[in-house]
Amino acid sequence: MTMRFIRKARTKSGAVAVQIVNRTGRVVTGIEHIGSAHTDAELGILLVKAEEQLHPGQQTFDFGDIEQAPVKTSDIADWRDAETIKQSDTNQSRSISATGKVIASPATILWEILEAAYDRLGFNVLGDPAFKAMVLARLIEPTSKAQSIRVLQQIDAPHPSLRTLFRSLGTCIDKDYRDQLAKAMVAYRAATAGLASLVMYDVSTLHFEAKDEDKLRKVGMSKERRVDPQIQVGLLVDPAGFPLELHMFEGNKAETTTIIPVLEAFQQRHGITDLVVVADAGMLSANNLKAIEDAGFTFIVGSRLTKAPYDLQEHFETKGNRFTNGQVVESTRQMGTGKNARERRVVYQWSAKRFARDNRNINLMERKALAVAEGKSPMKKVRFLKVSGAEKELDEKIIERARMLAGLKGYVTNLPVESVPATRVISAYHDLWQVEASFRMTKSDLRAKPIFHREKDSIDAHLTVVFAALAIGRHLQELSGLPLKRLITDLKGLRGSRVLINGGEMTFDALVPAEFEAVIGVLRKGH
Repeated sequence: MTMRFIRKARTKSGAVAVQIVNRTGRVVTGIEHIGSAHTDAELGILLVKAEEQLHPGQQTFDFGDIEQAPVKTSDIADWRDAETIKQSDTNQSRSISATGKVIASPATILWEILEAAYDRLGFNVLGDPAFKAMVLARLIEPTSKAQSIRVLQQIDAPHPSLRTLFRSLGTCIDKDYRDQLAKAMVAYRAATAGLASLVMYDVSTLHFEAKDEDKLRKVGMSKERRVDPQIQVGLLVDPAGFPLELHMFEGNKAETTTIIPVLEAFQQRHGITDLVVVADAGMLSANNLKAIEDAGFTFIVGSRLTKAPYDLQEHFETKGNRFTNGQVVESTRQMGTGKNARERRVVYQWSAKRFARDNRNINLMERKALAVAEGKSPMKKVRFLKVSGAEKELDEKIIERARMLAGLKGYVTNLPVESVPATRVISAYHDLWQVEASFRMTKSDLRAKPIFHREKDSIDAHLTVVFAALAIGRHLQELSGLPLKRLITDLKGLRGSRVLINGGEMTFDALVPAEFEAVIGVLRKGH
């Protein structure tokens, strides 16, 4: 049977050594030396430290002031001769109570890593400790600005007053913190990862716990099928998901009209135009693509499949709807009307996995439409249902076209086929999931929603805090290879102690598991 216990032993000098002993049966298999005490106060402190190492992560219940027997060095058996004892007794202090209390459990390692990341990204250019506190508190525990103080107190980190926090939110708007943060983010990525030739764009919605609409918060098309007032947020990221630009729009604004203002702001802020913009099919419109191209950008945009039968007419006439897994087919399409019409390159790829999924959905929609047509389900808008007066029947022509398109995914681009093959176009588009991952982090890990702010400036300042926290979160994920929530939880668990004992205060560092030391080293250094 293996045991671990604390042992107090007298040393040759007369001090009392405090040790953690590992014993299997009657055999001592290891001794961990905590320290040597020459006074009763030192002995009490070493015993507290030994208890923490013997039972890491356990906290003492606060039962108030409970009388405890004082710890004395004189209680430890002394094997030395009388003359040696007499000489050493003159150096011993008087016995005092050694009752210890933990007065704080600082998560020093977590705070150091978050501060280092904040500084490394160049956010210290703001020179605003209160804004920094709000950003780092949101990474630790997303909550209200007022509750940020509690979050920082719990890890024994420095924190400003509530009035200073609210003053910082006003300064955030007055001094345009988001502009300074965006410039710092692009400068950091250019210096470390190299500014990628691709940027990814997408839009999401953030709802409000509010009943009434205003000029900004509008009921609109919600991706979560909500009917609350909302705003739309446009996010531009690099291929690794690191944020570069963030803008908010009215809740009822059409998605297709959001991309141009974001790209123009990015262009004006950084003077960068030689980039490929990747966006999903929601951004596809002839006017959008023309505006993107006229601004000096190239693009890869997801294509809606409604035109596919005409684009691929030759293929369908010669080979039907037969494709091999991963097969790529190219065509061109005229987009726009009149003098604004431009010929666009369209790339299609067929996937067996997508084919199976599409067919399941088609069969499901066909059954729903049939149930309505036969009167087995109430009348409602259903795909594949054709209604003519009182007559309801399946639209066989649309069903046939849907089955013809099953398994296909399209991409529209203005990249030349000579320099950018279809496989690279498809590969670049697949990186678009990084924007969705950043939105998920924004909404879940950083809880950007629901938003309880009412004024436009307050909402803007809130999103700026989230924007900065998102950049730090993606940066830490990239360094550690761990999900942000797990990383913060693990680092938060590495607690040191500040102990008040025998009238003095002692600080003990957290015990870091050996397997976590390398990750912490990388997070501290940034590489």
